[in-house]
Amino acid sequence: MVTGKGGTGKTTVAAAMALALADQGKRILLVEVEGRQGLAQLFDVPPLPYVERRIAVGPAGGEVFALAVDAEAALLEYLDMYYHLGRAGKALDKVGAVDFVTTIAPGLRDVLLTGKVYEATRRKSHGRLAYDAVVLDAPPTGRIGPFLNVNQEVAGLAKVGPIRNQADAIMGMLRSDVTRVHLVTLLEEMPVQETLDAVEQLERLDLRIGSIVVNMVRNSPLDDDALALAVKEKLPAAELTRGLRAAGFTATKDIVATLTKDARDHAVRVGLERENRDRIDALGKKVTEVALLPDGIDHGALFDLAEELRS
Repeated sequence: MVTGKGGTGKTTVAAAMALALADQGKRILLVEVEGRQGLAQLFDVPPLPYVERRIAVGPAGGEVFALAVDAEAALLEYLDMYYHLGRAGKALDKVGAVDFVTTIAPGLRDVLLTGKVYEATRRKSHGRLAYDAVVLDAPPTGRIGPFLNVNQEVAGLAKVGPIRNQADAIMGMLRSDVTRVHLVTLLEEMPVQETLDAVEQLERLDLRIGSIVVNMVRNSPLDDDALALAVKEKLPAAELTRGLRAAGFTATKDIVATLTKDARDHAVRVGLERENRDRIDALGKKVTEVALLPDGIDHGALFDLAEELRS
């Protein structure tokens, strides 16, 4: 499961993680549950239906299938599976009853969404599991606790019966040794704070943390001594002038002054990033760094990111 504050690149990391897991002959299911069709945009394919569809072949020859889980469709599937409603279920959908039920009972919506993931992890084909791994592009950190704590969310809806049994089975999977929650963050104040809060919340729920993925990492071209001078705007003007001329620029006083201020801003940002990295390291969790891709994410960059995660 991959979560993170909005804007940290969690969907991109989830997609790259699925590609990285798609080793020789392995089949990976990549699931999204927020209705944004983010996976379709990343892989440049048409909007995903409520059907598992192959969208990529991994770097080592495995396959990545994708599924966009829709709560209403999942409820109809659930009603047909457990109550054999068939056409009656579709009739409920036509009159809006399905949407009504999932709207007034958000806990049920999350049970249905996670329930579909649970079913995919258990399904067999030709005597073996249909997928070697399932990667869930989960809701953001602000909602991840309630989303995964389906037992608590469904407690007011069903004390016994198939819904409660399914919730218990889902929690068993989520807390098992084969499941991990990976958190994606940037080295910025708000994403890091949400990551810290989410780790505390998830561990209270007995969910296992995998890796903290620090995304879009930028390495400073300045060493520590230069950064210390830059933050005080004391970089030697003569060296800046020589550097500008070597790069083919006219080294006027105004340009040198502007570069000095830019260097100060850069040094301040590096200092803040290092403070935020220290806060992450203090968690004592595995940390995975992913470099900033200056040209953005396209299909090729996604495969490059997958190779970086594999290594």
